[in-house]
Amino acid sequence: MPKVAGIDSTVPHPPHTTAPLSGVPAAATPADAALPPGALIQDRLAGWVSDLTTLHELTERLIRTSSLDAALPEVLGAGAALVGARRGMVVLEPADGLGPATTIGLGLAHAELGTIETVPRGATSYGRLLDGLPDPADPARVPDPIAIPDVRTEEGLDPRHREVAARLGYAASYALPLATEEAGRLGAAVWLYDEPAEPSERQRHLIGLYGRFATEHIARLLQVERARAQVSTVAEELLPSRLPRVPGVQLAARHRTGPRGGGDWYDALPLPEGALGLAVGSVTGTGPSALAAMGRLRASLRAYAVMEGEDPVAVLSDLELLLRLTEPARSATALFAYAEPAQRRIVLAGAGHAPPLIIGDHRTEFVETSLSAPLGMLSCWEAPSVELSPAPGETVLLYTDGLLRRTGDAMDRAFARLHAAASSVPRADRGDPGAIADHILRTLLPEGLGLDTVDDEEDVVLLAARFE
Repeated sequence: MPKVAGIDSTVPHPPHTTAPLSGVPAAATPADAALPPGALIQDRLAGWVSDLTTLHELTERLIRTSSLDAALPEVLGAGAALVGARRGMVVLEPADGLGPATTIGLGLAHAELGTIETVPRGATSYGRLLDGLPDPADPARVPDPIAIPDVRTEEGLDPRHREVAARLGYAASYALPLATEEAGRLGAAVWLYDEPAEPSERQRHLIGLYGRFATEHIARLLQVERARAQVSTVAEELLPSRLPRVPGVQLAARHRTGPRGGGDWYDALPLPEGALGLAVGSVTGTGPSALAAMGRLRASLRAYAVMEGEDPVAVLSDLELLLRLTEPARSATALFAYAEPAQRRIVLAGAGHAPPLIIGDHRTEFVETSLSAPLGMLSCWEAPSVELSPAPGETVLLYTDGLLRRTGDAMDRAFARLHAAASSVPRADRGDPGAIADHILRTLLPEGLGLDTVDDEEDVVLLAARFE
């Protein structure tokens, strides 16, 4: 061939030229032989640049996901684009057995996923990948993807597999293990073709690169999800397992823990002579230390409430002294209310805490409480108590400032939005304190009740007491 652009194809490669990377597909085809060498190189470079650009865009989109619920559909969609399929499914099943285990579909309804699961596990491509990991002979080995170019003619395929494929209308599949030597086995992804087909060598290479990156990202998200679940479990165990039943009042509580675990808490305990103690509070900080401090503070408040619950100021004064002596580097806000449901009478005191909200048919207003510093910030804390008398059917809502901060607004606007949300409670829901709390969450926060999936540092606590 003649020299083109300074390249003489007859000159052998110098001995120091490195060998091609293993696993990189060759771009040349029989038709390439008729092209001039310069055009062939340009086509190869253009193809490599296009592939790198595609991988960069897809991995950038994946790295922006911060939860498994967002990452798994992204992996499915990106993989479908790379292999040229329209539908698919991801089976998440970590090899350590600690979960979570789930199945996500792309273009497949829940019933269709259930239909696929009726095929014996060992006969499915994803089942063969999952059950073959890890390999006892070589635990670090990652199995090869499994391609079924044509379900109708594939040898050794289970008849049930062919039946399900015909019912769902797919003719071929390509299964990729979500596993690496570092992360181990996490699951498998399967993409389904409407017609007999299989990925080209170039497509297999691209989906392999993307699959390894996706597996590492999913492994990191899996660790985060497990840590969040553990923190949430510890926080829930430190709070009341159930609310007491006291004549004359109905109680409901809503609590959501932030990703790192905060120190927001609530409590409701029956007191002598039919009285009831209600409390909410927040300890500064996040993580295990904040959860431990919250547990100690709540347990101490319960003891002080039993001893002198009729005087909320004394309860909080004792709590402030304990906090200052045992937790000198930590502060906390708290609100304690001594309620007599038979007389519909409440005496409460707050230490740097947001005021309660009264919700009824004829009024929705904040309780006017005196300004006071949080516990642990003054050498001696004391603030006057406030007495109020809810009307029959009215609900007193106690909450932590995490509810206000989750809105993302300035504090004055957050209070206004809380008041508007409480005012808009439907009349049919005002007889149920739980329905009132749920309505406020749905109205006030964009994510509503799904607070566990929100990447926010703030806990949320609501304690509603409806007086009959």
